[in-house]
Amino acid sequence: MHKLFVTFFGVGLLRPAPGTWGSVAGAICGYFIYEFLSRETLFLASILLFLVSIKIIDAYEASTQTHDASHIVIDEVAGVWLAIAIGGGGILASVLALVFFRIFDITKPSFIGKIDKQVKGGLGVMGDDMLAGLIAGLVAGAIWVLSRPYLPEQIFGIALF
Repeated sequence: MHKLFVTFFGVGLLRPAPGTWGSVAGAICGYFIYEFLSRETLFLASILLFLVSIKIIDAYEASTQTHDASHIVIDEVAGVWLAIAIGGGGILASVLALVFFRIFDITKPSFIGKIDKQVKGGLGVMGDDMLAGLIAGLVAGAIWVLSRPYLPEQIFGIALF
């Protein structure tokens, strides 16, 4: 049961690049949560997923004797949800949040990398992705605010922002 959860229902088992697959699957789910429920719901869901995942990842890692295995992608899901919730809704804003999230999650600049290397267990697995999501959301949100006057709000009835 833990493996099903940490792999986001098996998405983390896809190859190559399971983290990217997990991020894309999470972004798709996050977009629909944002659009059909609310930004606040997505934000709170990312925080709840973060908190619940710490204990589940701790148990999973203890049973498998691994740490931050590549198939664990629930951290990407929570991080990209946070990025979308902060960055704004719509297709373009969600894609921007996803792209910036992947950039920060892969490169792990500055303190994101420190959390990844220095914090152990579920908190370490989740912490760097939540921080990457926070920063990605802020960057995507800033781009949204700065570009909004220059872009149409909709194309073919689909909201961009």
